Amino acid sequence: MITRKKFDFIKENYSQYASWAVWAEQEEKPKSKIGDLTILDPDINENLLSELNPEVVLVALNFSLDVKHQPWGNFHSHRPNATDYKTRFALKGSTLWGGYMTDIIKNYPEKESGNVSVYLKLHREFERNNIKFFRKELKDIGANNPLLVAFGNEVNDVLNRNITDLEILKIPHYASHQGAAPYREEVLKLIKNRARGN
Repeated sequence: MITRKKFDFIKENYSQYASWAVWAEQEEKPKSKIGDLTILDPDINENLLSELNPEVVLVALNFSLDVKHQPWGNFHSHRPNATDYKTRFALKGSTLWGGYMTDIIKNYPEKESGNVSVYLKLHREFERNNIKFFRKELKDIGANNPLLVAFGNEVNDVLNRNITDLEILKIPHYASHQGAAPYREEVLKLIKNRARGN
């Protein structure tokens, strides 16, 4: 849970590239209401602040497209080819629901994650600056000892290269080719294994 004051501060400073792992309820179709951002408005969703947990931080690599998001719009795309709906399906009812969501690399839109990895290897100072910004972001959202959840190999590599004082859990990227049900099954298995200490 966070306060309204903290929520508004985070929204003002980070909502252009971050969001929360809270989505509107799915209707008949898997992608239904995935882009409904009213769920992230505490004036409309009175339960929102109690659902939010800055001690879970889900981390993707970067924006895939150079688009200007609405506040909290990242990870809530209604584009037909977007796969954000798989994240909603996988996290619903899990301990990761309500976590903070962000990209480790800001202001570097690129669809191919391999290209981002190559760029980072050649531009270590750029990577270090993004890590410094990420550390500030964690502090600003009120995360004291957060679990970092890495979406895929590339962001997991970046986090493990630069952050040794926080626990990192790698889960598959939501854009992987597996369907929503197998994706959820794998994510829940990884969460369960972590809880068991495996």
